[in-house]
Amino acid sequence: MTEMINKVIAQRLQRLRALMKNKGVDYFMAPTADFHNSEYVNDYFKVREFFSNFSGSNGTLLVWQEGAGLWTDGRYFIQAERELAGTGIELFRMLNAGVPTIEDFLKERMREGDTLGFDGRVICALEGKKYERELSEKKIRIAFQEDLAESIWEDRPAFPAGRITVLDEKIAGKSLDEKLKETRRRIGEEGAESLLLTKLDDLMWLFNIRGCDVECNPVAMSYGFITMDKAVLFLRKKAMDMDTEKYLSRHKIQVEDYDSITDYLRGLPKNLKVMADPRHCSYLLYRILCERCTLVEKRNPTELLKAVKNPVELANMEKIYLKDSVAVTKFIYWLKSNIGREQITEVTAADYLEKLRREIPEFLDLSFPTIAGYKANAAMMHYEATPEGCAVLAPEGMLLVDSGGQYMGGTTDVTRTIVLGPVSDEIKRHYTLVAAGMLQLSAVRWLHGCTGRNLDILARQPIWDEGLDYQCGTGHGVGYILNVHEGPQNIRWRFAEGMTEAVIEDGMDITNEPGIYIEGSHGIRIENVMIAKNDLKNEYGQFMHFETLTWVPIDREGVDEKYMTETQKQLFFRYQREVYRRISPYLTTEEKAWLKEETGS
Repeated sequence: MTEMINKVIAQRLQRLRALMKNKGVDYFMAPTADFHNSEYVNDYFKVREFFSNFSGSNGTLLVWQEGAGLWTDGRYFIQAERELAGTGIELFRMLNAGVPTIEDFLKERMREGDTLGFDGRVICALEGKKYERELSEKKIRIAFQEDLAESIWEDRPAFPAGRITVLDEKIAGKSLDEKLKETRRRIGEEGAESLLLTKLDDLMWLFNIRGCDVECNPVAMSYGFITMDKAVLFLRKKAMDMDTEKYLSRHKIQVEDYDSITDYLRGLPKNLKVMADPRHCSYLLYRILCERCTLVEKRNPTELLKAVKNPVELANMEKIYLKDSVAVTKFIYWLKSNIGREQITEVTAADYLEKLRREIPEFLDLSFPTIAGYKANAAMMHYEATPEGCAVLAPEGMLLVDSGGQYMGGTTDVTRTIVLGPVSDEIKRHYTLVAAGMLQLSAVRWLHGCTGRNLDILARQPIWDEGLDYQCGTGHGVGYILNVHEGPQNIRWRFAEGMTEAVIEDGMDITNEPGIYIEGSHGIRIENVMIAKNDLKNEYGQFMHFETLTWVPIDREGVDEKYMTETQKQLFFRYQREVYRRISPYLTTEEKAWLKEETGS
């Protein structure tokens, strides 16, 4: 199987290199993105995977006549090694010592007058401008008007155009008109007259609609152009039903075809002040705007408005997270009760958890494909088991399960690492360190003005004390019936170029998910979702704290209290008791007895 895949990849790269030579392109770049710089993309946009076999959600492929390289981050190092093996594509481990960035690699390798090619629709303006700047000394030409994959990818999936639906205002908490008013006020405050909105989840939030164009992400391929007196929505008209058409017409939204966005921008009044976010606006659209308009390069105002959840959203989320936590708790009980008695694989375990979620009346879909990794597979942060190659579980070691659901009332994300049988003392120590870090961050109180950079140390401190680390952030925002990864809020200590560092505001939700990943042995992650809330306000300022949404027990079989401080122990006992108080009313007699013992209640 591997030999066949490598042969196919070699053939595709050979055809690509021949086309590059014909087009005068010396280096060709394929990122992981659609026309909106989305994190997760429809199959139509998986050009990088088509040419490389690497299936992770983040990575950039660079191809030249003599070779090829794949740049990805620490979440995917192990996965990328396996999927690239034998393809001839070199793995570049981003942020590791001695590993060049793509721009540094190009500056070193490209000759004066060479051409860098990429599809300008899938490279964001921030990236495109960087390559312009970094390669200008060598007079590098940038060819961005063509998709070189189009003529090679003969059985390419169709461009997405899934059904679009309207989100009821009673669920959304604010009307489209209210959101437009807030957005226009922010546009004016930034000195702009209009806004080009290209980020899909922001568009869904603003117009109170949802789509199904990306797996597990309820978004529709669309653009928006907002002025002080008009709002234009560009989408696949065939994706709208009569109710959606009537809804948009009632709110005086002008609907245009998705593909007409370039012509529309070319026809804008000259020197119009247009606000656009270079992190999400494509390089192609950016270049069109630069030719005609006065560009105001700012973050989308909708991003922050969306991230601060309104009271209706928060109330619905609290209810949904409780139901979701009950499902995950029932799953853990089922797994521990049946391991060794019947055959359970990574895939069938994930399927059982999905079945429990589907029994919740508000369930719509998963929020991302479930990650169920047994033993060493859990060391791959974004591992996805398949029926053909999944591990069979046994009453030993641990299973890491990272999962979530889309509900009419919220989007969930939760990880638990479940002990299935005997584990080593080292694994128990690692498990305890991860639990301690998660609990410390949950209990923090801080002054308003802090970002995730200020708080990250609380989760990492027990892990760093042992000379260990995890090569990813600690937390991210979560959408509301939207994308499971949302900004601008996040918790991390290191910010690469283009990453957003934002003050944590009252009403923002954020994950708390430290971990330890030992290649070839085990992976541990414990993840809750929390809401930032205002606390005491005095002469020192506005203090804040987190309120927990996730109430799933931490596996006491993985915790060895000798590796905890007294404060950490108290946090652990308090959380476990609260899990029992909140979850036990929804369990059977047997489940309740197990949870009582599990939580020490």
